[in-house]
Amino acid sequence: MNEFTDSELLEKFRNADTSDYAFNLIVQKYQKLLYWNIRRMVLKHEDADDITQNVFIKVWRNLHQFREDALLSTWIYRIGINETNSFIKKQKLKYFVRFSDYEEHLINSLKDDSFFSGNQTEHILQKALLKLPPKQKQVFNMRYYEEMPYEEISDILGTSVGALKASYHLAAKKIEKFINGN
Repeated sequence: MNEFTDSELLEKFRNADTSDYAFNLIVQKYQKLLYWNIRRMVLKHEDADDITQNVFIKVWRNLHQFREDALLSTWIYRIGINETNSFIKKQKLKYFVRFSDYEEHLINSLKDDSFFSGNQTEHILQKALLKLPPKQKQVFNMRYYEEMPYEEISDILGTSVGALKASYHLAAKKIEKFINGN
């Protein structure tokens, strides 16, 4: 696949003759990263896959309105985070459970997930991540797993770099405390 810049992809998308092709290239470029960002939040492959598909449906519907005042990746990640947060809220309401019960449900489902191939250390890390508030979890995932710069995370989450650094530090300390307690 030729590697097009986001500007080139957007230009192709705006051309009626190449819009489908351009959209397919955008999906190929961002789908895997987006999927794993979502997967780390919801843990289950099927849920992450469904949310990722919903994100790209929204991207398709709204891409013609994208103003390019942010990076395309930032815009797509924002949609992904919003969809993920909505999904988690709906799941908690659907099962009428406290968040701690929902965490336990996710931990148990992780054990049975054929797509999860993590070792014991990764399993403990996932349990620790489930204990974090959603924003700290998002910041930790983007910084630790995806090695995103704080500036990009700031654009995605609409939070200052200083606040993100504090969130990451707090998340790392909570994870360390959880791991040392296990």
